Amino acid sequence: MNRYLFFGALVVLALVYPLLVQGIPVWERMGALVLLAAIGASAWNIVGGYAGQVSVGHAVFFGFGAYAAVVVYTHLGWPPIAGAPLGMLLSVILAAVIGVPTLRLSGHYFSMATIAVGELVRVLSSTSDFLGGAQGLGGPAMPRSVFDLSFLSATPFYYIFLAVLAFLLGLTWWIERARMGFYLRAIKDSERAARALGVSSGRYKLYAYMLSGAFTSLAGSLYLCMFGFVDPESGFGILISVKMVVMAALGGAGNLFGPLVGALILVPLEELSNSYLGGRGAGLTFVVYGAIIVIIARFLPSGLLSLFRPRPSKPAPKSEIASGHAD
Repeated sequence: MNRYLFFGALVVLALVYPLLVQGIPVWERMGALVLLAAIGASAWNIVGGYAGQVSVGHAVFFGFGAYAAVVVYTHLGWPPIAGAPLGMLLSVILAAVIGVPTLRLSGHYFSMATIAVGELVRVLSSTSDFLGGAQGLGGPAMPRSVFDLSFLSATPFYYIFLAVLAFLLGLTWWIERARMGFYLRAIKDSERAARALGVSSGRYKLYAYMLSGAFTSLAGSLYLCMFGFVDPESGFGILISVKMVVMAALGGAGNLFGPLVGALILVPLEELSNSYLGGRGAGLTFVVYGAIIVIIARFLPSGLLSLFRPRPSKPAPKSEIASGHAD
C-alpha cells in the first residue's frame, strides 16, 4: 500500500510540476529536458538493460529521428513532427541491417561495433548536402500552425514528453512481464544457458534492438521539434550515446524507472554546470560522466535503485539451528 501511495504521489507531482515552476523559464525547460533524456535512456534500456547488449552507438537512431523531422520540413514543407514515423521506420530498418551481424558479437566487441557504425554515419552526414553538411538544418523559424510544435514556453513540450515517456514505460512494463521479458533477462544472465533451454537469443536480441532504435528515433524527432535545429554533432555525436548509457546505469539498467532516476540527476547537474560555468564548463560534462562510470562500476553496478530493494534476510548460524533442534 505504501508503495502505491508513493507512486501515486510521484505521478501527481509530475503532472503539476509545470504549475509549481510557472513563470520560471529555466525550471520549465529543465523539466522538459529531463523527460526527453529519460525517453532516450528508457529506449536504450530495452536492449542495454534488459538484454544486456551495451550499445554505445545509439546516437545513430537519435540522429535518424532528428534529421527525418527536419528533412520533411526542409524538402517537403511538412510539419517536423510528421517526420517522426519516417525516422522510426528507417531506424527499425537500420537496426535490422546492422543488428544481424553485430549482435553476433558479445561484450565490448559489440559496443565497439556500434561505436564504429555511429561514427561512420556521423561523418557521412557531415558531407551530405541533402542533410545540410556540417552546418546542419533548421526547422520553422516561425510557427505556421500548431502542428509545427513551436511554443514560446517549454510547458507544452513537457506534457508531450511526459505522455510519450508514460507510453514507453507502460510498454516496457508489459514487456517485462511478457515472454519476451523473461527471454531477454535469461539472455542477459547467460546467453549460452538461454540457448540451451530453447530461447532463440539472436531473434529476441534483434527484436529488442529494433524496438529500442524506434523509440530512440522518436526521442530525436522530439528533440528537433523543441530545439528547431540539428547538425551532425548534436544528432549523431557519441556523447549522446554515452548520456543514455550513463543515465540508465546510474539509476539501474534493467530497472523500469532506472533511466528516469538517472535523468533526474544528470540533466540538472549538466544544465546547472553549463549555466554557472559557461564556456569554462564545456569539458566538465566528460569529467563528470567518466567519474560516474567509475563509481558505478566499482560501488553500484546495479544502480541507485538497488539501494532501495529489500535485502534478503541472512540465514541463522548453524549453532542457533542446532540449539533450536536440541530444545
